[in-house]
Parts: sequence; structure tokens; C-alpha cells
Amino acid sequence: MKIAVVTGASSGMGKQFALQLSAYEQVDEIWAIARRKEALEALNGQCGAKVRPVCLDLGNEESFREYAALLEQEKPEVRLLVNAAGFGKFGSFEKIPIEDEARMIDLNCKALLVMTRLTLPYMPAGSHILQLDSLSAFQPVPYITTYGATKAFVLSYTRAMNQELKGKGVRMMAMNPGWVKTEFFNHAFQTNGGNEVQYFDRLYEARDVVATGLHDLYKTKKDVSIHGAPVRRQVRLVKLLPHSLVMKVWLNQQKKARNNQNLTTK
Repeated sequence: MKIAVVTGASSGMGKQFALQLSAYEQVDEIWAIARRKEALEALNGQCGAKVRPVCLDLGNEESFREYAALLEQEKPEVRLLVNAAGFGKFGSFEKIPIEDEARMIDLNCKALLVMTRLTLPYMPAGSHILQLDSLSAFQPVPYITTYGATKAFVLSYTRAMNQELKGKGVRMMAMNPGWVKTEFFNHAFQTNGGNEVQYFDRLYEARDVVATGLHDLYKTKKDVSIHGAPVRRQVRLVKLLPHSLVMKVWLNQQKKARNNQNLTTK
């Protein structure tokens, strides 16, 4: 049985990956992983393959054992793994509970690594892995401090692993979008009471960002995918400038709100 595995599939970019992946990979099933069973079940009939809802909380260690047992039981051929689960928090570190910061590391870094390692033995040559990353991976970001640090890990891990996996014929790529209109903001704004983060220069649609990511994963040799020419220019620029200057510019931007309305959903 050929399958694709998508974490964070209940909404946002994870959901878009489930909806769009059939344009590049023909599989018998899509294993859609998230906590919300109803949202996963709603994907059936919308994707190019049967969707198997796999209700797991990847912040919980037991979920990895359940996933490993499912792989061992079914012994699928995994053609595509998309690690899209993750969350972030905006605001001063004093306002973000320590538990939330630790959960960010667990979900954004540990879960991504464990899901990758558990899945790789079932991935033959010619299969693909996409790790959902962020523009914040390229620079330190005050008031998105821990989230940005977790994404720096994802970028480094992905690029190095892609080199290691070449001998096995498995391709791994990081996707590093800028601001995307998804449920991400529902969590991020919860600790942003002082409007420490309120400047959003450009907002992209999830379907467009995912379309670029899948194209780059299957049609190019890139190990990093960046949607939008303005975002690509920004990445090139922050590589050249001292990080102290980059952070100063970022902090000055946050003094003036831009595109910060209607970003959350019920």
C-alpha cells in the first residue's frame, strides 16, 4: 500500500498539503494526522485519495508509540511525509508560560524529528519529505523568540539530513514561508497583549504557498522553498547584514501596526 503522511492536517497548510499532494504523488491512502477527528474526517472526498484519519497529539510521547505500531502493522510504502504540525506564540517572554515554550520545542522540533525517523524505514528511493519551516529560521526574532529558534533547528536539520539521504534516494526539503493566513494566529496572538508583534508586511494564502512548496519539492533540487519574490529578497538580505541590525529593523517595524486585523478565526 502506497501512502502519504501529513501531520497538522486538520487546518491551514497541513490541510492544503492533503488537498494538493495528489497532483504530484499517486497514493492509496493519505494518513492525515492531527488531534481533531472531525476535521480529519471532513477531508474524505476532497483529496485525490482515501483519507485515513489518525488522531494523535504529537506533543504527547504516547503518540509516537501509536504511530510506530501503526506503521509496523500496516507496513506501508510511504511516498511522501509532510511534517506540518507546529505552533508559535507572540509576545514578551514573561507573558508566555514556560510550559508553552517547552511545548513549542517538543512539537516544532522533537515531534518533527521523531516522525521523520520513524517513517524513514518505510520510505523507498524516490520518496519525499517536506518539513514546514518558517522565514524566522534565517534570523533571530525578538518577541517570537522561541518559535524562531525552533525553526532555525528545522532548517539546519533538514538541509543536513537531505545530504545524508541522497545515498538512499530520499529527498528532504524545508519550506520557509513568510506570513500566511492560517489558524496559526489563533495561538500566536494569545500572549501578544502588548502588541509586541503587530507589523505584517505581506500576507499570503496557504493554498498558494503550498502549491509552490510541492512544485519545488518535486520539480527542483532545492533544499529550501520560499514563496514570493519579496520574501526571497528578504532572506538574501538578512544573510548579508549583521543580525544586530536585522533585529533593530524588526523591532522598529513593530512600533507601527500593519495588516494585523482579522487574522484570527473562531
